Amino acid sequence: MFDGKNILITGGTGSFGKKYTKTLLQNYKPKKIIIYSRDELKQYEMAQEFNDPCMRYFIGDVRDANRLKKAFKDVDYVIHAAALKHVPIAEYNPMECIKTNINGAQNVIDAALDNGVKKVIALSTDKAANPVNLYGATKLASDKLFVAANNLVGEQDIKFSVVRYGNVLCSRGSVIPYFQKLIDNDEKELPITDEKMTRFMITLQDGVDFVLKNFGRMQGGEIFVPKIPSLKIVDLAKFLAPSLPHKIVGIRPGEKLHEIMCPADDSHLTYEFEDHYVITPTIKFTSDKDYETNLFGEKGTHVKQGFEYNSGNNDKWLNKEEFLELLEDM
Repeated sequence: MFDGKNILITGGTGSFGKKYTKTLLQNYKPKKIIIYSRDELKQYEMAQEFNDPCMRYFIGDVRDANRLKKAFKDVDYVIHAAALKHVPIAEYNPMECIKTNINGAQNVIDAALDNGVKKVIALSTDKAANPVNLYGATKLASDKLFVAANNLVGEQDIKFSVVRYGNVLCSRGSVIPYFQKLIDNDEKELPITDEKMTRFMITLQDGVDFVLKNFGRMQGGEIFVPKIPSLKIVDLAKFLAPSLPHKIVGIRPGEKLHEIMCPADDSHLTYEFEDHYVITPTIKFTSDKDYETNLFGEKGTHVKQGFEYNSGNNDKWLNKEEFLELLEDM
């Protein structure tokens, strides 16, 4: 479905954008892949690696509505990956996080509507479910904006959906490279926030593949949640450095013991499919959609009332061999 199409990725110089671009170039023949981001150095470096004739690099910020509207001209599909994501930095600079994650989301929606884009998928985070920090709160607001945007399309054939998943293995700023740096620096112990703490884990390629697949599934208004494994942070530390002792440092402000992707309060809106969940909109659209059956013909079933999908009650867990194999593959 991407052959001959124009695809734009906001925040496209990030780890997701690079992997998504690589996957598109390996498996499809797009007309254009447009990388939209604000960092000229990252664009320059990415252009050295991805110099296919279909590549386009646009300097711009999602806060800049006029620039977005120009960049979206003749675009078929948009992946909105741009965001301020660092939890402590968002707490310290709240308005900057709001400007990018909420105002920027609305600018993406407006630019897509003004240019007749066909499909838009916004990337979300497990921190948007029952948020306890500003980053999660802004992403929840962003999710709500993209879902509600389906009521603004009028007669246009355009759909907006959201993909929500957990921690990406080895992504910048995540716990694995942090632990690895401490190990490489010959630290005598690894800091553990809480022995019970768990997190969802997904590889970057699996995240990219899930987004690609949902462009085919989406009807507009869904929040797609993949079924992915969990991992205890204390086990993660043991897998990386079996001989190093641990120091319990306590949960930081804005952190949870377990991350949530499908809240219990949304259980009446949630369908379970073979490899994913779908959280349907809380609002009614002008045209009814059958979310129980997606456009691939896959059929889902309503989850039980009160069901919550969190990293602590997951039935899929990474063992040491699986974790190290994933790490080696990456």
